[in-house]
This record gives sequence, structure tokens and C-alpha cells, in this order.
Amino acid sequence: MEVKLSQAVKMFFGNSSLEMVYFEAIANSLDAEATEIKIEISANSAKDVETLNINILDNGTGFTDERFKKFCKLFDVDENSHKGLGRLVFPCYFDTIEIESVFNSSKKRSFKFTEDINENSSNIVPSENTDNGTLIKMADYTLTKLKAYNYINPIYLKSKILEEFYPRLFRLKQQNINITIQIQSKIDNFTSIETITSSDILDLKTVELDSSINMFDKFYLHYHIQSVNANETALIAAVSVDDRTKKVEIIENENIPSGYKMIFLLFSDWFKGRVDFSRQSLDISDNELKQVQTLFRKKVASLIETEIPQIKERNKQTKNNLVKKYPHLSGYFNSENIGYSSRSEILRNAQDEFFKAQREILEANSLSDEQYEKSIDMSSRALTEYILFRQLTIEKLKKSTKENSEAELHNLFATMKTKFDGNNFVDDIYRNNAWLLDDKYMTYKAVLSDKEIGDLVEYITQEDTERDDDRPDLALVFSNNPNENVPFDVVIVEFKKRGISLEENMKILTQLDKRARKLMQYYNNKIQRIWYYGIIEFNEDVEIQLDAEFAELYSSGKMYYREKPVTIQLNPKITLPIGIFIWDIDAVIKDADSRNSAFLSLIKSKFIDE
Repeated sequence: MEVKLSQAVKMFFGNSSLEMVYFEAIANSLDAEATEIKIEISANSAKDVETLNINILDNGTGFTDERFKKFCKLFDVDENSHKGLGRLVFPCYFDTIEIESVFNSSKKRSFKFTEDINENSSNIVPSENTDNGTLIKMADYTLTKLKAYNYINPIYLKSKILEEFYPRLFRLKQQNINITIQIQSKIDNFTSIETITSSDILDLKTVELDSSINMFDKFYLHYHIQSVNANETALIAAVSVDDRTKKVEIIENENIPSGYKMIFLLFSDWFKGRVDFSRQSLDISDNELKQVQTLFRKKVASLIETEIPQIKERNKQTKNNLVKKYPHLSGYFNSENIGYSSRSEILRNAQDEFFKAQREILEANSLSDEQYEKSIDMSSRALTEYILFRQLTIEKLKKSTKENSEAELHNLFATMKTKFDGNNFVDDIYRNNAWLLDDKYMTYKAVLSDKEIGDLVEYITQEDTERDDDRPDLALVFSNNPNENVPFDVVIVEFKKRGISLEENMKILTQLDKRARKLMQYYNNKIQRIWYYGIIEFNEDVEIQLDAEFAELYSSGKMYYREKPVTIQLNPKITLPIGIFIWDIDAVIKDADSRNSAFLSLIKSKFIDE
């Protein structure tokens, strides 16, 4: 062969699969005008791949001198629709490839497909058999295992062969040429046989499509929609390229209507030769592929919704559900793709369009009346996006269990080891969820999450202070800015994970007392109010312990409160009262959920057209 075989195999078939061996052999047989093709697969077992053998026999014209000459030369083809590389897939999987072929009804050519094959590599003898045909015998499997058992399963192979060659088999049936393809496997001494005949090729209806892809070439859609049992549900959606199919993603698996067998084949001379050398990918630009998908999907959707009316209602409901769950993206969902593209793709594209619209507004030097109206719309959608984010955070808290660490719980309230500056509110809004405690805390000037208490004191006093490795879980400064010499408020929050003992939970009181002693010396000087919160999981033991010293307060769940004196200095002795709230984690979640749900209901009522 005039091209180094091993390098050609790696170059053109690096991403092949074993099923391509069958495809290329069948394509060659059909090119040789074969009407009967038999595939024989044998192995001791599916795991014993070194015993795997594949024989493919046909009744085609055989390897004439001319066909053998072309076989020995890569790229020697008659037209653009033939790539001349299909045979390279054979040595991808088998070290031994032997071919016997009867041609001219009198001669038998035998040769091995090897690295150094050339026009003089075959042995020709008179043939006792006058029936033309070719036998390809493949042995010595090159890999250590099968990637998938389906590659030797006749049922699977029948469906894949039909999918690959449907355009060609359909055309041959129209010409009253009957083709039989038999797939037989003998694995573990069990024989399975499947056969493809003209009866497997359904009659297809044909419609012409309006297309702007090419002004000269017309596009035709051949299709069939048939009601079947749910376990027979099937879809072939592909373009026909050189009498073979290339799958085009127009209906995701999640959207295929159950109980229907559907075939959609897009034909056009425009596709002729538009496939790469290994026939694994369409050779068209991304923009052209997008145009093909849009044209293809639009017509397929129309046909499906006409012949299966309930699909139109299903897609309408899908859109309503998307709008209800993502109201800020209402108006950005591509209705034509809903029910056909994947849900994730629909959301991603809508989000991209939303961001694009946002950029157009933000980058405008001045706003026209139309842009002003659009900016109002963008603002409301941005707010909706944030409210939805808040709801997702609440849902994560609802699902928290004793298996979640205290750090995981902490990070849902605010990213640990982080200081959030009120001046960077927009940057921090998705990392700091102080609103879970109360929406008034969104007016924070600073939030210190798992930061040294010395950092908090330094922020409060605006002076250098000694380092202190004691770290409150959360420390909030809000209502006013300490450097403006006006009183401000402070909140200290301590968390405990779910499922811990009563003793571990009650340690939170000691922690809050400790924080108070360090902060109360600034009370009535700079700090006007300090709140101390302990957030734990309540149970009967916890409530009995709290009931003796705390008073229960109103919330959507359980909260207890008490005031106690804390000594902040001994000489002279200074004692100040502090108020401590012990809050059930489930009550925090319920309160936050109630507040956020009110916002969410209002927003949905504005976005959704009932």
C-alpha cells in the first residue's frame, strides 16, 4: 500500500468503534452490488476476546482487477462521495484480515490485508464456484476487551445498521431491489440471528423544505411516524450523506415520544461529499450545522405536533413549568426548541440571551426610550434571579442532615475565612447570605465569616489591635459605618451542626459569653446594640435545658431568649447585661423561606401570563 498503514489508521480512525467494521464492510458490499450480506460473529465468550472472529460474506461482483487495484491505493476514488478510507477501520480491531473473492464468475482472488499490500499481493486461481462474491475473515482481536457487548449483539447491530444505511436501503427498495442482511452470533455456544429485509424499510412520506442554506440545492425530508408498543419506541433523525446517515441532534432522548417509531431523513445534493475522511463527522462549518439543525428541527416539530397532538400540549406545559421555575428568563426561552432540545440546553441558551441583553444595556453610553424600558425589564429580571438564588440556598439548608459538617452549614450562610465589605455589595451578594437571619442584615457594612475577633475589633475601632485567634462564626456590623463616628450595630452568630449531643450544643452559650466579654467594652461607646445568636438543632433535651433559663419567642419555629450579666472588667468591676438568642436551625430556615416565598410569589405573578 502506498501509504503507511499503521499511521493512516491512527490518523483517520482514532475515535472509531467496533460497529464501524460492520458499516464499512456492508458499504463495500453494497458498492459491489451485493443483494445478500451475511455477518458471522463467533467467540468462546464475550470476555474471551482473543477468540473473537468476524466473517462477512456477500454476493457482490467481487474483487475484480480494477477494484483490487483501487483497494491497494488510499484516496483512489471515482467521486467525492467515496473517501477510499473505510477499509482502514479493519486493522484498528484485527491483526489478521484475510479476503477471498470470486469475480468474473471464474476466478478466485485471495490476499491478506497487511501493511505492505500492493497490486501484486493477491493470489488468483480458477474458481470452482461460478457465483461471484467476497468473504472477509477477521481474527486476532487487537484490544484487551470489548468496549460494549452490544458490538457483538445481533439485535443491537440490526438497529444500528438500519440507522446507518436507511437512505440507501430506502432508495434500493424504491428501485425494487431486495436486500437481505443477516447478522448471526455464536457466543458461549448460544446462537442468535437477526435479519434485515426490505420489509424493515418503512414507506416514507416526503415534503420539501423552505431553506435559505443554499439557493441552488433543494432540501427534502423523508419521514415516517408510527404508533407502536412503548418498548418498541425508536427514533432515526439524520441527514443523508452519500447514501449513509449522519445523526443530527434534533430531539434529545429525554424528549422522544414514548410509544412511537419515527424516522426523519433529510436529503439534499448539498450534503454530497460533506463528511470527513473517516465518515465520523459532517464536514460543514458550525454556522452551517446550526442552520441545518434549525431547519430540520422546525419541520420535524411541526410534523410531530400535527400527527401527535398531545406532544404540542406537553411542550406547552413544559414551557409553563420552565417559566414558573425560572420566571426571570420568561421571553428568552426558544419555544421552537422546547420539547426537542435538552432542558439544560434550553436553560443555557435562555441564560445566554439574558446576559447578552444585560450587556447591551450596561454598555450603552446613553439610553433611548426603548433601552430605558428594556433596562427596567432587565432590573426586574436580575432581582428575580437573585430571589431564585436565595430560594436555592434555602432548599439546600432544608436538605441538610447530621452528615453535613459544621463548615458545610457555615458556608451556606457565608463563605468561610472571608470578609465582606458593604462597599462591594454587588460582588459579594451571591457569597454572603446574612439575609437568612433577617433581611435587615442586608444593610451590613461588613460581614466577617470565620475571621479573628481582632479583625472585628480593628474594624470597629479603626485602630490597630492585638491579634486574637478566637474566631466567631459570623460577625456583622450594620446600620452605620464605624469610621463615620456614629453608633452602629453588631451581630455575633455561632453555629452547631445537626445531630450532636446536648453537651456539645450547650457549649454555644460559653462561646457567646466569651465573644461578649471581648466586645462589650465598646458598648455605649461606638456600638449601640449587640445581638448574640446561637443556631443549633432543637430536640426535646435541648428545649428542656433552655426552658429553665430562657423565654420562648415567636417565630415560624422555635427561638429562646434570655438576658444575663457579663463581667467585662474586675478592677473596678464592670458588669453589663447581654441578650442571647438560641435559635432552632429549622426555624431559621422556615422564617427565611416565608420571607423569600412572598417575594417569589409576587415576582411570578408579574412574569407569568396565567
